[in-house]
Amino acid sequence: MEDIRVVTDFPRKVREIENLWIPMPDGVKLAARIWLPEDAEADPVPAILEYLPYRKRDGTVERDALTHPYFAGHGYAGVRVDMRGSGDSEGLCKGEYLKQEQDDCLAVIEWLARQPWCSGSVGMIGISWGGFNGLQVAARRPAALKAVVSLCSTDDRYADDIHFVGGAVAGDKLRWGSTAWAIAMTPPDPVIVGDRWRAMWEQRLNGNGIWMYDWFEHQRRDDFYKHGSVRENYADIEIPVYAVGGWVDGYPNPIFRLLESLPGKRKGLIGPWGHKYPHFAMPGPRIGFLQECLRWWDQYLKGIDTGIEEEPMLRAWIQEPARPAAIYDERPGRWVAEPSWPGPGVGEKALHLAPRRLSETKGKDEVLTICSPQTAGLSSGAWCGYGVAPTLPIDQRTEEGNALIFETEPLAEAIEILGFPEFEVTLASDKPTALLSATLSQVFADGAASRVSYGILNLSHRNDDLAIEPMVPGKAETIRLTLRCCGQRFEAGERIRLAIATAHWPIVFPTAENATLSIHCGASRLILPVRDAQPLDATLGAFLGPESAEPMEQVVIEEAEPFERSVWTDQVTGLTVHQMLADSGKVLHPHTGITVSARHVDRFSIHPDDPNSAEGTCTWEKSYSRDDWQASIAVSATVRALRDVWRMETYMIAHDGDEVVVERSEVREFPRDLN
Repeated sequence: MEDIRVVTDFPRKVREIENLWIPMPDGVKLAARIWLPEDAEADPVPAILEYLPYRKRDGTVERDALTHPYFAGHGYAGVRVDMRGSGDSEGLCKGEYLKQEQDDCLAVIEWLARQPWCSGSVGMIGISWGGFNGLQVAARRPAALKAVVSLCSTDDRYADDIHFVGGAVAGDKLRWGSTAWAIAMTPPDPVIVGDRWRAMWEQRLNGNGIWMYDWFEHQRRDDFYKHGSVRENYADIEIPVYAVGGWVDGYPNPIFRLLESLPGKRKGLIGPWGHKYPHFAMPGPRIGFLQECLRWWDQYLKGIDTGIEEEPMLRAWIQEPARPAAIYDERPGRWVAEPSWPGPGVGEKALHLAPRRLSETKGKDEVLTICSPQTAGLSSGAWCGYGVAPTLPIDQRTEEGNALIFETEPLAEAIEILGFPEFEVTLASDKPTALLSATLSQVFADGAASRVSYGILNLSHRNDDLAIEPMVPGKAETIRLTLRCCGQRFEAGERIRLAIATAHWPIVFPTAENATLSIHCGASRLILPVRDAQPLDATLGAFLGPESAEPMEQVVIEEAEPFERSVWTDQVTGLTVHQMLADSGKVLHPHTGITVSARHVDRFSIHPDDPNSAEGTCTWEKSYSRDDWQASIAVSATVRALRDVWRMETYMIAHDGDEVVVERSEVREFPRDLN
């Protein structure tokens, strides 16, 4: 993998403002860290804002050091702001993507545009949360905001975020929910806020709340999720948007929808990457993403014609075959381009179902049944892969006994797909609620199977995510399940496999009952978005190599524990446990004097015959120290999928040195709503 070239000599010298307070209309002050050219007051520059709850002081500090000084050295102000109630900022953060968050951001943008060192133009960049709110704030149309770079984000908070997958309750609702809870409970830095740090911390511990309660309260696509989902009205976004993501990440789907639906200038980039910025992401190849951003900013914040407007709307990495592995340094493949989306180079190829077979010829109407063990899906890895840890799907041969398998004959010639595979299926369920899981894999000559895509549907959501309705037991219906988007080449001699199951654990929790699905093969087909090579592909120049500003100095005090991803089964009781453990060790940041550590464990257990045995527990431990200051927080959240309710058990304890600041435990139940 190509190393990142560290740049230390920039066109403009850079100065840093370690902390600066930005006042909000209600008097609350937000903490900002700013990098800008030394001569910016004499020669003002556009500002590039990254607006997050992830602690600028120590949370995103490594990434910030690579990115914002680089922008500043090329004639921009890199601005990193802690959201209200997070990091060193005042106030409370009572949920994600609230109107208050957007209102504050509008005030920040207005404030930036007024500064003597700012030209009056502002751009927003962000990954994940910062990518979300970049789109959301663009929809509010602040006058000074001229362009957005949104990475690994979504236009749909209900259907394409951590809450639900096809209307099924996502395991990441608990995983990310506990992570967000732990972050929201962390203290500000006394060096920045002074002696009031303890009072500010107690305000957060008692006021920021547990956001997961809201998420389990709202189980349909109601106004709670419509707020912040820009697909409710794409026309609200008029400024240029660069949407970026990777096939390993949890958010590639929205890129295609944004390209298809936004009314203004837009551009899409999808690489092989995980949930990281592409100049240091895995799997590689990495690219010169910061240089690409500068071309975007120069075009739309400075009015310099960089040629980026004339380039193809979509640039995507078509992955070549790679044997299944939990982690890759790089994925072989090539860049392709489409002038618009849907792309003129993409058509449809239908493969019809017959027992054990996928073929271009429609078969007889044979009916096959499937009732998977609840452990089906254990080889699928994480819903959102970060690339840097071994969380990718492993060999799908381990799922063969859990699913109905349909395969092509060895392919006579290679084919490539780009976009959304779809599964059109006629089926019946013997229960009112049931899950349908469809996994698309690439099968090698020796039988090894690499997952290419998958889709999950809670069949109560087959028509709508708000006006949901149970299945009528025994009644056959035809539905269309859209699988996750992908870009993949299948070589001659390989096989294409579709695996159908009734569980996908622990990516989603099971429905309340064990259901059996009857699949009508003759009326069912897999539809692939087959892409022919296009003349435009040959015109693509190579991306520049990855660059960054100088990495932040760190001192490792205690080494991290090895990352753990394991599955084990009690051979007496049958209970199966899936566990992942990540540990940061203990690290000193010399420029601030803070020593930080973090450790978390995600443990999901289930019995293969009992959907009501499904249980997930996620724990976090975080600590911050400097000299005689030491603050720590530990949280634990458990979700149990009982017959009629979602039962949530939470525990939190916070310490100031040896003193317990807050200790709290709670049990709450939420009625299940056809899930």
